[in-house]
Amino acid sequence: MSTEAMPEAPRRVLVTGASGLLGGAVAQLLRAKGHRVRTFQRRASAHGADEVRGSLTDPAAVRRAVAGVDAVIHLAAKVSFTGSWHDFVATNITGTTTLLAEARDAGVRDFVFVSSPSVAHFGEPLAGAGAGVADPDRARGNYARSKAAAELLALAQDSPDFRVASIRPHVVWGPGDTQLVERVIERAAGGRLPLLDGGAALIDTTYIDNAAGAIVRGLERMEYAHGRALVVTNGEPRPVGELMAGICRAGGVPAPRISVPGWLARGAGSVIERVWLAAGARNLVHDEPPMTRFLAEQLSTAHWFDQRETREVLDWKPEVGIDEGLARLAAHYGGIPSRKSS
Repeated sequence: MSTEAMPEAPRRVLVTGASGLLGGAVAQLLRAKGHRVRTFQRRASAHGADEVRGSLTDPAAVRRAVAGVDAVIHLAAKVSFTGSWHDFVATNITGTTTLLAEARDAGVRDFVFVSSPSVAHFGEPLAGAGAGVADPDRARGNYARSKAAAELLALAQDSPDFRVASIRPHVVWGPGDTQLVERVIERAAGGRLPLLDGGAALIDTTYIDNAAGAIVRGLERMEYAHGRALVVTNGEPRPVGELMAGICRAGGVPAPRISVPGWLARGAGSVIERVWLAAGARNLVHDEPPMTRFLAEQLSTAHWFDQRETREVLDWKPEVGIDEGLARLAAHYGGIPSRKSS
C-alpha cells in the first residue's frame, strides 16, 4: 500500500461524544484540517455551532444528527468501571446499532467506531500483542463486554458502500483528562493510591493528541483501514508505577509508595464492586468505586501492543512522546514549561 500522505478533500463529518476530552480533540483536529464538523452529544460542547443535542437511545435525534453528513466518527459511550449491564447495553450496544442503521439509511460512506483494547483483553498479560478479536463473552467488565459486542456489530456492517473501521486507543491521557489523570492526582493526594505488585506491570498509553490524530487518520485512510480493528498507543511501554509517578509530579502531589499484592487487590475489587452496586445508582453519578476487579487487573497486568500494523495501515506515527506529554501536563498544572519534542 502507498505510504504517501494524500491531501484529504473537505468532508462533512459527524462526531458523537464531542463533549468528552477525546471527542473534543477529534472535532478540533477535523476542523483544523478543513472538514465541516457536526457534533452529537447529550450536553453542550465547545466545538462549534453545528451541534445536535440528544442521546443515542433516541432514534429521532440520531436521525437528525446523521442527516447530510458523509462520514461518522463514533466516540459516544457509557464509560465506567462499574454500573448495571442494562445501562451499558442501552448506550453502547443498542445506541451503536441505531447509529449504524441511521447512518446507512442517510447515505453515510465511512464510519469510524472508536473502541478499546479491553474488548480483547481477558485478564492475562499482553506483551507485544496484536489487536486480537473482540469477544464479549471473555472481556472483563461491563464496559469492555458491551464495547466488544458493539465493535463486532459495527465491523459486520463493513462493505464497499459503507466502510467501517475500528480504532482502539489505549489508556488515553493528557491535560484536562478526568478519567485517569485527575483520579490519579486526587487519590494520590489523599493517600488512596496504592501500587499493585510494586507498579512493575508494563503498560502502553496514548497521549491525547496522538489518539485524536490516529482516529482522524483512520477516516482519511479508510480505503486501507475498513474492516479492521487497530490498536493505537504511543508505543512506549512504561511500568505503571513510573507513569503514575510522572502524573503525580506534574500535578504537584507525592507519588504512591505503598504496594499491595495484585491478587489481593483483584479479590478486594470484586467485593468492593458488588457492595458499591448494592448501595444504589446514586453513588455512581459522582464517582467510581475505589477499586474493581477490572481496574486491579489493568494496574497489575502487562498490556502493551505491537504497533507495526497500525502505523503501516494508517501511515501514521505519534507526534508527542510520553516525556513531552508529561511536560505538557506539568505546564497545564502550572509547573515546568512544556518542552518541544525532538
